[in-house]
Amino acid sequence: VTDAAPIMAVTSAGLADRLHGRDVPVVDVGDPRIETYPTTPLPGPASDDIAYLIYTSGTTGVPKGVAITHRNVTELLESLDADVERAGVWSQCHSYAFDYSVWELWGPLLAGGRLVVVPEDVTRSPQELHALLAAEQVTVLSQTPSAFYALQVADTQRPDLGRQLKLETVVFGGEALEPQRLEPWLSSHPAGTPRMINMYGITETTVHASFREILDGDTGRAVSPIGVPLAHLGFFVLDKWLRPVPPGVVGELYVAGAGLGVGYVRRGGLTSTRFVACPFAGNGSSGQRMYRTGDLVSWDADGELRYAGRA
Repeated sequence: VTDAAPIMAVTSAGLADRLHGRDVPVVDVGDPRIETYPTTPLPGPASDDIAYLIYTSGTTGVPKGVAITHRNVTELLESLDADVERAGVWSQCHSYAFDYSVWELWGPLLAGGRLVVVPEDVTRSPQELHALLAAEQVTVLSQTPSAFYALQVADTQRPDLGRQLKLETVVFGGEALEPQRLEPWLSSHPAGTPRMINMYGITETTVHASFREILDGDTGRAVSPIGVPLAHLGFFVLDKWLRPVPPGVVGELYVAGAGLGVGYVRRGGLTSTRFVACPFAGNGSSGQRMYRTGDLVSWDADGELRYAGRA
């Protein structure tokens, strides 16, 4: 709170005590006086105004606030309109402190879909989550790979519920996917039901950055495929001299384009070392900046990326 320096905190009476001693005005949403105030609409935000701050510790252990604009979010969602059915039933399984929730929340709501907010205790129980997905007829599920591996076990234990699922798309993010570990699911469900999408991403480039549909053949290889950049982004795999590396050679991934956030709040020095000038012309580099991810990847023969770990 001190670092973000909000001008106001909007909360409920039950949570307001957490802000005791903080120098920030608190608005209780349950305060009856709110009903007596004018209802004049506030001016809408500009596309380049800050939509949210997400704090991430990364590898340093020191939390840093990443500033993301409204344009960053709308560019993400527009880039996936043709690939993910946004007007269906989505689940929100992740904390608002994790940027995965931005995708889960606005994906359906900006497209006329329905959002099922999963209770925190249910997200921690694969069996209860499995039952909820069937009961709510969820069509789009976003999960970290480790959470989905646990959900697979619950699905194996209750094949009757598994047959009631209406999942059309499962989106993986937040950690490296091991496709070979999806075999239990793929072997017990018809091909393509649901589609399984691996989406590599980092907070600084607005949730998701790449797209790769997982196919049956991927389960036989010990490779983590992350695919190709989303339409509003560009990927560059570079050596330590910022030179592009050839296919098959591991380099560091740099991301350019309309998904790049503003930078780190009150961390100008860190911003300048991670958000650097982009010397490459072409798709996704029109913003003249690129983000140094710290992730090691390589291009394969098909022009797709494989994740290799951290630099």
